[in-house]
Amino acid sequence: MSKSIGFIPLRKNSKGIPGKNKKKLLGRPLFTWVLTEAIFSNLDEVFIFTDDTEIIDYVNTHFNWSTKVKCLERSSENASDTSSTEAAMLEFCDKVETNFDIFCLLQATSPLTQRTDIDRGLEKLQKEKLDAVLSVVNTHRFTWSKDGKPLNYDFRNRPRRQDFEGLLIENGAIYCTTKSALLASKNRLSGEIGTIEMSEDTLVEIDSETDWQVVEQLLTSNFKQNKSTQRINYLILDVDGVFTDGRVTFNSEGEFSKVFDMRDGMGLEILRQHDVRVMVMTSENSEVVAERMKKLKIEDVFLGIKDKYSCLEDICMERNISPKEIAYIGDDVNDLSNMLRAGWSLCPYNATRLIQFHADIVLKNKSAEGAIREASEFIINYNLRFNDL
Repeated sequence: MSKSIGFIPLRKNSKGIPGKNKKKLLGRPLFTWVLTEAIFSNLDEVFIFTDDTEIIDYVNTHFNWSTKVKCLERSSENASDTSSTEAAMLEFCDKVETNFDIFCLLQATSPLTQRTDIDRGLEKLQKEKLDAVLSVVNTHRFTWSKDGKPLNYDFRNRPRRQDFEGLLIENGAIYCTTKSALLASKNRLSGEIGTIEMSEDTLVEIDSETDWQVVEQLLTSNFKQNKSTQRINYLILDVDGVFTDGRVTFNSEGEFSKVFDMRDGMGLEILRQHDVRVMVMTSENSEVVAERMKKLKIEDVFLGIKDKYSCLEDICMERNISPKEIAYIGDDVNDLSNMLRAGWSLCPYNATRLIQFHADIVLKNKSAEGAIREASEFIINYNLRFNDL
């Protein structure tokens, strides 16, 4: 059986957008969007190839839950502004100890890439016995040459959009090739080449601040369009700024105390009696939080989670949960991607302005002042409509 690997090349320096690969897109480093999709695709292994030690440390620390992900250091010679992606690919092939049959180049600057797109590329390559497959977008645009000549239509007989086949354009997101074809041609594309079509919005690659804003809006819109009204079976909560007022006291040994609201604990207990499972997900690795959750008898407590979106995806995959049956309560930007992903998103009255803008419900109460109790009562009342189903 063929072994396929994903390859995500990242450079430390970027002139267009400084630190682009690590910059937060909806609360997550840019490169993690395609990395997460690669993890949950049919690829057997996924390699981050970079000269940025911060990225390597981040992946080794926060993606160690996946056995698929590995990091390999990229030489400075192949990480300059003038270095080609092909040079990085060939350097990787020389360095990597893993044997493989199929090489899948994935670009971090295409964060709209989905795992299903990756799988379609792999399937087409193998099923049709091709040498390479690339992702394209079918755009219904009329193209012209510099000397004023139409290239893909007759302007004297302008076709209607529905009658126009359009033009296939590389979107730079996915390139799959066999190992033998790659090494023989030293190119991502060679021999018999096929294409897979991706949605038109994936034509945007992030090369400028304007691209960044466009992609952020597209991601947000896609998430919101996929929301639907189902029974809420799970409630996932952040801690600081949701359970607590966001303040922490410290002593010489470190974190000393946080403030919790007893009414919130009772609300969650009542919510569990109504068959809603409660989970906690926080970026802090706090003993105080661990003890409080133990007191509240919450079994699913995920501490020290920096990339909450990947954690949520992993939970949903392992437990066969649909994000549409999840309500998520957050208060700051690191919760944003999960709030967009979940069926329902709620936030305390004192959440950041960005979170309030995107939340489905802004609660009337502040964090540590009854916000969770209010959310629990909303979920109980909301779920009543599903009792007879």
